[in-house]
Amino acid sequence: MELDAARDTFARLGAVSDLARTERMIGEVGVPDSGRLSRREREVLRLVAAGKSNQAIAAELTISDRTVERHLSNIFVKLGVASRTAAAAYAFAHGIH
Repeated sequence: MELDAARDTFARLGAVSDLARTERMIGEVGVPDSGRLSRREREVLRLVAAGKSNQAIAAELTISDRTVERHLSNIFVKLGVASRTAAAAYAFAHGIH
């Protein structure tokens, strides 16, 4: 439970290296699998990690803002994170940037 709490805290803070280290300590059990993300979700996640806004992501991918929001919602669920910062931290920790 302590490692899960640490992982959540590091994700909220954007402490990428600490987050990655904690996830390695936890091991594969309970760690989200980014392989479940669709190709488009991975593109959106990459752009979130690059610091792009929803509007900028929508323009770059030629999709609506609402579609970006839906992709982000799906990404959050699949990765088990609650924020853009945590998703970006996950992306950096797992080489999706």
